[in-house]
Amino acid sequence: MDYREIIKAFKNKRILVIGDLILDHYIWGRVNRISPEAPVPVVEVTRESFMLGGAANVAHNIVSMGGQASVIGISGQDVAGEALKSMLIQKGVDCEGIFTENRPTTVKTRVIAHNQQVVRFDREDSKYVGGKILRGILAYINSVYRGHDAVILSDYKKGMISSALIRGILANPKAAKMFISVDPKVGHFGFYKGVSLITPNVMEASSGANIEITDDKTLLLAGKTLMKKLGCRAVLITRGEQGMSLFERNRVTHIPTVARKVYDVTGAGDTVISAFTLAHASGAGMKDAAVIANHAAGVVVGEVGTAITTPEQLVESFR
Repeated sequence: MDYREIIKAFKNKRILVIGDLILDHYIWGRVNRISPEAPVPVVEVTRESFMLGGAANVAHNIVSMGGQASVIGISGQDVAGEALKSMLIQKGVDCEGIFTENRPTTVKTRVIAHNQQVVRFDREDSKYVGGKILRGILAYINSVYRGHDAVILSDYKKGMISSALIRGILANPKAAKMFISVDPKVGHFGFYKGVSLITPNVMEASSGANIEITDDKTLLLAGKTLMKKLGCRAVLITRGEQGMSLFERNRVTHIPTVARKVYDVTGAGDTVISAFTLAHASGAGMKDAAVIANHAAGVVVGEVGTAITTPEQLVESFR
């Protein structure tokens, strides 16, 4: 498989991203002293920045790699929600599927000093979406399948991804023909039965399989257990500095990491599922899609903050 040809084909693919929309707020500064009021550092703020997180970052990753993305999720009727939608539109993401609800837009604020995270605080309401809003979301999803090549469910446990939503998605015959990948969360594994792919990290895979992963033997057992429980076509377990392990029905492939340096793993899971789904939609087999996703992750962990990668960076990584 020519990876350059696959990456080049990204521009012809449109991915439907469904999930929890998050606005990442960064407060940057420096620490020169400890507070006299409590044993905590005093951060002298030098700048602030906002970045796309959760499903919004997945969509951003897709367009940054040359693909096209439509996003479906919820936001609040607040300044953060307007900022989130404005940033997505600026990136070229189709935002027609963003529904507003009477809840705050999810915002994660991280205070960074000297390239190290000092503290994080979250504004959110993570109750499940239901009733009229859920029915409207499912109707909208069912109306837009035809224009997309694959679906990503980005689950950050902020209320968008529920058992009812996934059952509604999979009940549509059109969905049965599509590649549906899930970036999962602990506590939700029972929701994902029948999807095409899940991409848990080691901790999530341990919880989902109810097997503590401590070595290669327990890793293999956990991966095979998840395959059997969920009926997926594949399970991709991301393993940090140990790379990735791809489980398919008849084989397991271990892919070593290509990251030369690791500064920040924030958003790496978003990049993995975006690159894998784009590559598979562009004609790559499961193994080749995982290799491409591994290279994409290697690029983003070398940067501080929720990062993205470009086709040029991907090609350079293969060189």
